[in-house]
Amino acid sequence: MKIPISIVKKSGDIVAFDVEKLINSLRRASAGENVIQQIVGEVQSTIYEGMTTTKIYKIAFDLLKKYSRVSASKYKLKNALFELSPSGFPFEKLVGKLMAHEGFSTQVGVIVQGNCVSHEIDVIADKDDQHCFIECKFHSDQGRFCNVKIPLYVNSRFLDVEKQWKKQKSNEGKISKGGVYTNTRFTSDATQYGKCAGLLMASWDYPFGNGLKERIDKSGLHPLTALTTLTKNEKTKLLDLGVVLCREIYENPGVLNQIGLAKPRHKNIIEDAKELCTQH
Repeated sequence: MKIPISIVKKSGDIVAFDVEKLINSLRRASAGENVIQQIVGEVQSTIYEGMTTTKIYKIAFDLLKKYSRVSASKYKLKNALFELSPSGFPFEKLVGKLMAHEGFSTQVGVIVQGNCVSHEIDVIADKDDQHCFIECKFHSDQGRFCNVKIPLYVNSRFLDVEKQWKKQKSNEGKISKGGVYTNTRFTSDATQYGKCAGLLMASWDYPFGNGLKERIDKSGLHPLTALTTLTKNEKTKLLDLGVVLCREIYENPGVLNQIGLAKPRHKNIIEDAKELCTQH
């Protein structure tokens, strides 16, 4: 019986290397089966005891990029979310656009008066008789999870806002919901509290089957940071212009001129952006 190789996650946890997880992540990126087998073979031939998941990811990503830039972009979605600048505002915009795609009328970064104090709400989303107040918790470090303190804090703010919101006659009969969206993960006690308090909770992989990774893939609303055809500096310039999605580049290619990109490079960038928009 083959002894499993232990690898080190970003959190520092030591786990057994699971080749099926690697295969499934490559399939989600729409990589072909022949490409998957080549990448898996390369990873398995170089893996060693104590290797980091970051190193394994880099090997797989660099190989995948040689076969398909778009598959590589889909494969790096998780990292792309972490690249949405330290301010977190692009992540709020992404959440707003996801909810708009799902039929909500949305506003991002709104000051709302609560019963006791005013609050800045990251995303306000309305659909039918449902009114949602969403707090976005962005982390640039994959090792940082949202613990129970986050939904506790968000719920206390929501209750203050809701109390004032219910005083308005126009809101009679409507349902209000508080929520937390994060680009990392929730701890188990955070999700337990969130469920109990009735909060809308969404993270990279929560709720199961309908987390951010699935919702982004289904909608085609990939962040521009996923593109392999742009440098880190170019992505930062686009984010500073308020551009967040690949779709925005495809629909308004003129933004590439605004950041001084040479014309010959436009074609590949726009093609990849278009394919990411439609490949879901």
